Amino acid sequence: MKKYKAVRKEKVKTKSGKKEVVEIPYTGVFYRIGKRIGGNGDEKIYYITYKKNGKKIEERVGRQYADRMTPAQASNIRSAIIEGRRLPKKEIKKLEEEKKKAETDKYTIDKLWEEYKLNRTPNKGLDTDSGRYNNYLKKKFGGKEPKELVKKDVDQLRIDLLNDDKSPQTVKHILNLLTWIINYGFKNNLCEGISFHIQKPTVNNEKTEDLNQAETESLLSAIEADSNIAVGNMMKLSLYTGMRRGELFRLKWKDLNFETGFIWIRGEAGRGPKGGKDQKIPMNNMARKLLLSIRKTRSPYVFPGRDGGERTKLGDAGRRILDNAGLPKDFRPTHGLRHVYASNLASSGEVDMYVLQKLMTHKSPQMTQRYAHLRDDALKKAASQIDIIFGQIEDKDKKE
Repeated sequence: MKKYKAVRKEKVKTKSGKKEVVEIPYTGVFYRIGKRIGGNGDEKIYYITYKKNGKKIEERVGRQYADRMTPAQASNIRSAIIEGRRLPKKEIKKLEEEKKKAETDKYTIDKLWEEYKLNRTPNKGLDTDSGRYNNYLKKKFGGKEPKELVKKDVDQLRIDLLNDDKSPQTVKHILNLLTWIINYGFKNNLCEGISFHIQKPTVNNEKTEDLNQAETESLLSAIEADSNIAVGNMMKLSLYTGMRRGELFRLKWKDLNFETGFIWIRGEAGRGPKGGKDQKIPMNNMARKLLLSIRKTRSPYVFPGRDGGERTKLGDAGRRILDNAGLPKDFRPTHGLRHVYASNLASSGEVDMYVLQKLMTHKSPQMTQRYAHLRDDALKKAASQIDIIFGQIEDKDKKE
C-alpha cells in the first residue's frame, strides 16, 4: 500500500495541527488538505496521477465536501481516463472553450440582424423593421443560424400571423425582412443560406392614388402657402418626376446633370432603386426649373437633413400640406404624388407601358400594369374620334 504526503494548501492547519501521512488503498489516488469551501475547518482535495505518452499527469478531481468526492470515485475517474472512456479535465476544458468560441463566432439570425442594421440608413423604415424583428422574428428564430431554419416553422409563422388578423401586406413585410437578413449574411459569406423558398402571402396592393385637375391645383397652392419650402419642393419634384421618398432624401447635387438633362437615381447604400442598379431618368423642364431655384448649401444633398446630413424623414409638413389642400386622409405625401405622375402620363395616351416602366424605374413590367387601364381609356377616347368623324359624314348623307 503506497503512502502519500498530504500538503496543506495555503498554509492552513489540519484539525490536529500537524502534517499528516495518508494511506489510500487505490493506485494513483491521493489527497491534499485544504481549507473547506462553504464551511469551517479543512477538507480533503483528491488528485489522481497517470501516465500519458510517457509523461506523468497529475489532475485534481474533486473536494471531499464541496464535490462529495471519495477515494473510490477518484479511482473510477482515473480508470475511465486511462481506458479512454473519459477525457482528462484539461481536454474537457479545451473542448468547452472551443465550443464557446464556436458559439460566439457563429452567425445567428440575431447577430446577422445587428450586422444588417449597420448597413441600413437610420430612418423611419429601419425603425419599422426593428419593430417587426423584435415583435415577430426574434423570439422564434433569433438564436438559430439560417441553416437551422426549417420550412415548416417559417410556414407556421406565416399561418399564425394571418390567423392573428395581421394583414397579408404586414405578414409579407415581416417575411421579407427575414429573407433580407438571411440574404445579407449569405452574400457577405457570414453564413450558409437556406435550402427552401420563404413563401409570402399574396397581396392585392394595387392602390393607386390620383388627383383631378382641381385637386392638383389645390395641392400646388397649399405647397406655395406653406412655410416649409424644402418639403414643398420635394413634393413638387415627386409630382414632376415620380421619384420615391428615399430617392429624394438621397439626392445629391452631383446626381444632377443639367447639361445632358438627366437625374441619377441612386438607391439606399448604393444598391440602386428598390435594391436594383443605379438608373437615370430624364430631367423635364418643370423639374429643371424647380432644381435650379433651390439654393445650394455646404451639404452635398439637395434636400439636406439635420447638420447637412442625409434626411431621414419628411416631418409633419407633408401631412399638413395635404390637409390644407383638402386631399383625402389616406393620400400619401410622396408616394401618392408618384402615382399621380404615372397616372397622368398613362392617361395622356402619349406614353407606352415600356417607357412608363423606365420612367418609374420599375424592375418588371408587372409593376407598371396597374396604370395600363388609364392608357386603354386614352386609346378608347382617341379611337372614339372615328365615331364623330363618320357620324358627321353619315348625317350629311342622310340630309342630302
